[in-house]
Order: sequence, then structure tokens, then C-alpha cells
Amino acid sequence: MIAAILSIFILGYILIASEHVIHINKAVFALIMCALLWTVYAMGSHDPAISSELIEALGDTCEIVVFLIGAMTIVELIDRYGGFRIIVDRIHANNKKKLMWILALFAFFLSSVLDNMTTTIIMVMMLRRMLHDEKERWLYSCIIVLSANAGGAWSPIGDITTIMLWMKNYVSSVDLIVNLLVPSLVSVVIPVFLATLMIPKVPVEPLNSQDERIGYELYEEHRNLSILILICGIAGLLFVPIFKTITHLPPYMGILLSLGILWLLTELLVRYYHLDGKIEGRVSQVIKRIDMSTILFFLGILMAVGALSQAGILSTLAAWLNETYHDVYVINGIIGVLSSIVDNVPLVAACMEMYPVANDAMIAASADPSYTALFVEDGLFWHLLTFCAGVGGSLLIIGSAAGVVAMGIEKIPFMWYFKRITGLAIIGYVAGIATIWIESLILSF
Repeated sequence: MIAAILSIFILGYILIASEHVIHINKAVFALIMCALLWTVYAMGSHDPAISSELIEALGDTCEIVVFLIGAMTIVELIDRYGGFRIIVDRIHANNKKKLMWILALFAFFLSSVLDNMTTTIIMVMMLRRMLHDEKERWLYSCIIVLSANAGGAWSPIGDITTIMLWMKNYVSSVDLIVNLLVPSLVSVVIPVFLATLMIPKVPVEPLNSQDERIGYELYEEHRNLSILILICGIAGLLFVPIFKTITHLPPYMGILLSLGILWLLTELLVRYYHLDGKIEGRVSQVIKRIDMSTILFFLGILMAVGALSQAGILSTLAAWLNETYHDVYVINGIIGVLSSIVDNVPLVAACMEMYPVANDAMIAASADPSYTALFVEDGLFWHLLTFCAGVGGSLLIIGSAAGVVAMGIEKIPFMWYFKRITGLAIIGYVAGIATIWIESLILSF
């Protein structure tokens, strides 16, 4: 059974990666792979509880999918009302090299407040107004993905995995920021510097007014209305981590509440300003523009990884890493690479199950106390895991939610990213781990 599951996953992964060669949407293979993996698991395990396991996996996946739908709708709504033009008009760069630095740093810090996926949606949508050339947008979009993933790694609310570790008390807010801010920044600065060598130092062209996603330029006639929707939309996204902290409910509940309020607001605005016929400004109209193939791809790939997790493959892998290498840098380095292939959420979840937070009694009873001490709350292992799982997802474009979103919006080919961006991401990834190692040496003195 395990061999069959792994064979199906590898074949499905190859077909997904070959989307732009065979010209079949990646969502097709993700959905087929998902169904086949769960079928093989059900037939091979003969587990009477398979239905409950499937429902549990579907529930975990739908939390992310529903959040994605809500966030994409809010961002599309802001764009439809001309809100991003306000931000774009305030981004001033003398040349395209400087523009890349500005966008990368903006994405890095914005993703620490929002999440990396939402930040990427916002930034890539803005980029469509700034650059006309498709290949040029691909490069900038990929740098935004690197920056957003790194920015989400040092904040307790910047990524799903950091939220998981933070809520379960594996890491604390202050220690996470103090220990990972510099390494995360290093993992961005080096790739951005190298990427700027690929582009000429030429002036930034005038804003693109022909983008079909922008629609009616409401900004010109009702600037205050555009500002209102921008503020309310960003506030709605910022509200999600606050809502989660206060209520301890999943993030998708917060995004649904924000979307509902924005829906009500836009219904009233469309009626008051008589916007029918000028823009499709209602949420019921905006949601038709959401890329459902990306949503279905997300559903399929996360459910497929859920099958790997339920089959025990991920937990077995974590145990093997511990027994074989017995070194937190090697283990987490490998986990980071794996997170670029499979979703980092089940990988981190498997690690949380395999390595409980150590206490004084566990350290005293351990055959290797110094190694066990690395697993205490805010220990080196958990900080490394947070960094590697977040930043490692940038090694491949399908390794993170941010990458999948950028891939869907800009139709970035898998192999284009692999040839031009993966090497930069690896350099930044290794440099970030080295920075953590240097920090740990300094703190040990």
C-alpha cells in the first residue's frame, strides 16, 4: 500500500510540474491524485474509521480553502474599486532595480502582519499595474513570494505553521521575533541582490491602465470611495489574526466575518452612488473573477498530502530523520526542502507530534540531555523548524501557498521558476540557517 501511495504521489507531482509542457491544468492531476491516494489508502488499510479520517482531513483542508476564497475576494474587491492605485501611486522608484527592493521589503514586513498568502495576492495584483512585460512580472512576482514567505516566518501570525506553533506554546511571540527577524531578512536580502543583477537599471514605465482585471477607474471619479474600500479591506484582513487571538476560532471564521461586513458595505455603496453599469462592485459579481482552478488545485494537493499523513508516511519520515541524523540543523534543513515539495502544514504537524516540548524532567531523564534541551519551548529546534518550514517553501513555486497563488494569478510556469528562482532561494535559505547558527554561538557564550 505504501509503495502504491508513494508511486501515485510522485507521478502526480511530475504531471503537475509538467503543466506548461503538456498544457493540462495542474488542478486536473491534483484532484485525480487526491482521489486515487485516498482510494488506495482506504482499500489497503481496511480501517473502519476511514470516513472520519477523511472528514477530518477535508475539514483541515477546507479551513485553508475557505480562507483563500475569502482573502482573494476581498483583495479583488479592493482592486475593483481602485484601492490599489492609491498604494501604487505612492510607490516611487527611479529605476526597476530600486523598485524590486521596495516591493521585496514591503512584502517582507507586510506579511508579518497579514499572512504570506494574502500579502502575495495584494502585491502581485499591484504589480500588474506597474509592469507591462509578462516575463518581467514573473521575476518580480517570484521575489515577492520569497519575501512574503520569509516575512511570515518570523512573526507568530505571519504563516499557518507559525500560528500552529505559537498557539500550542512551542514558541512565544517575543522570542520568535528576536531570534528569526535577522535570519529571515538575510534570506531575502541576498536573493533580491542577486535578482537585481538580472534586470537593467532603467526607468519604471508609466502605470499600466490596460489591465483587464482593474475594470472601471473609480479612483478618478470617487477617490474617497476608493480610499474607504482600501481601508476597510485591509482592516478586514488585519482583523483576522486579532479575531483568532481573542476568540481562539480558526482564521477562516474571521475572514468570513470580514467578507460579510464588506459585502454589506459595498451593497449600500453601489445603491447610494448608483454604480450599477459602471463597475461590477458587488461581492456576488466580484467573486466570479476568482480563479477557481487555483482553488481546486489547492483542495486536491492538500487532500493528497493529508492521505500521506494519514498513512503514516510523514511521521515515519520524521522518526527516520531523528534516528539517522540526530542533528537539529540537518533535520530541519531536510524538512525545509521537503516543505517545497509537500505542504509545510502536515510536516510541521508531524514534527509537533514526534517531538513534544521538553521539560526539566525529560531533560534529566534523557540519555542525551544537551540534545533534548534543544526541544524546550522556544528552543533552537522549534525556531529552526519555523524558519525552515516557512522559507524552505520558496525553493519550488508549489511549495507554499504564496507560490501557488502567484502561479495562479500570473500563470508562472513551474520550470521557469525552477531554472531562475530556485537557485536564489537555496542561497537565501542556507544563508538564513547559517545566521541562526551564528546567533546560537553568540548566545552560548
